[in-house]
Amino acid sequence: MSTGDRLGVREDLVDANRILVRHGILDAFGHVSVRDPDDPSRFLISRNLAPGLVTPDDIQVIGLDGTTADDRPSYLERFIHGEIYRARADVQAVVHSHSASMVPFSISRTPLQAVWHMAGFLGEAVPVFEIRDSVGSSSDLLIRSGSLGADLAATLGGAAVALMRGHGFVAVGDSIPQAVARAVYADLNARAQVTAGQLGGYTALTAEEGAAAAESNNGQLTRAWEIWRANARRGESV
Repeated sequence: MSTGDRLGVREDLVDANRILVRHGILDAFGHVSVRDPDDPSRFLISRNLAPGLVTPDDIQVIGLDGTTADDRPSYLERFIHGEIYRARADVQAVVHSHSASMVPFSISRTPLQAVWHMAGFLGEAVPVFEIRDSVGSSSDLLIRSGSLGADLAATLGGAAVALMRGHGFVAVGDSIPQAVARAVYADLNARAQVTAGQLGGYTALTAEEGAAAAESNNGQLTRAWEIWRANARRGESV
């Protein structure tokens, strides 16, 4: 890959941070990464920094085991990204968020499911990672090790999104635009599902409807990415 192409990937990652902040998916916390296009055993992610402040110079290159030659502090939960990339060769980008819209579905008996065609990728029930099954009931709920990251990746399985009990969620994609769009629309779907429940109930998409909608929307990712990126670069709201 040329130097210009490598810079382009870093700029896309910066744009992703800004887009996710503007959509309320990230705030002072959370992160987004992309698999290194030059080496699938590494990924690119910001140093330990609030997402809205990330610049291309802040991007670190980290191995799947969480190690890096960069001596600046890294995110504590970088293992989320490394272990998902290790488990899923199809995944090229990962978002981790503490969205307050998503957390209720990680702690209730109501499953998060696709109720809106823009979030058909959620399917009939989003899996929930229970960290107590891995480390008991006295952890801080953070993914601080490769073993915890691997357990989270196992819960994610082949899904697009996994909830993390009392913590947040992860969304994955075959590109930065797809992972970003999944994070944004998963959050909006959660809000719609709660609102419909307050009205007396809701009708979820069937598995077949969700798959068909996801396929259609995948063909329109560029449309969303381009306007979101343009707005983020101009400093405009969503």
